[in-house]
Amino acid sequence: MNEKIVLDSFALISLFNKEPGWPTVQKCLYELHAKGERALLCWINWGEVFYVIARRAGRAKAVETMHLLEQLPVELENADPELVRSAAEVKSDYAVSYADAFCVATALRHQGVILTSDPEFAAVSERVQIRWLR
Repeated sequence: MNEKIVLDSFALISLFNKEPGWPTVQKCLYELHAKGERALLCWINWGEVFYVIARRAGRAKAVETMHLLEQLPVELENADPELVRSAAEVKSDYAVSYADAFCVATALRHQGVILTSDPEFAAVSERVQIRWLR
């Protein structure tokens, strides 16, 4: 794995809940850790993971999950003005959620590959590389 991996919230939620595709996420993170590398996760997508888990399982579970996330080889990407503009441009050009636009903008910034099972990313597949969870 030589490309920079950018995590979508779907990838992390599938990992934490052992939903379809979770072994792929686990293997990817294990390989990154073994090489001393880290995946990227935009803070906006961190927030998406938090609120999805809080809605499904409660706030305490969301806090616990985010503590687990801190143990993974994941680097958080700040939503600085340039990233916000890039995400806004993605959102204006493609039918993706605003949070997904930040994931795409992060991948564009780092020429990374998005790890996801979210079908919404098919809309941007000509713009960024997607590694689909199966």
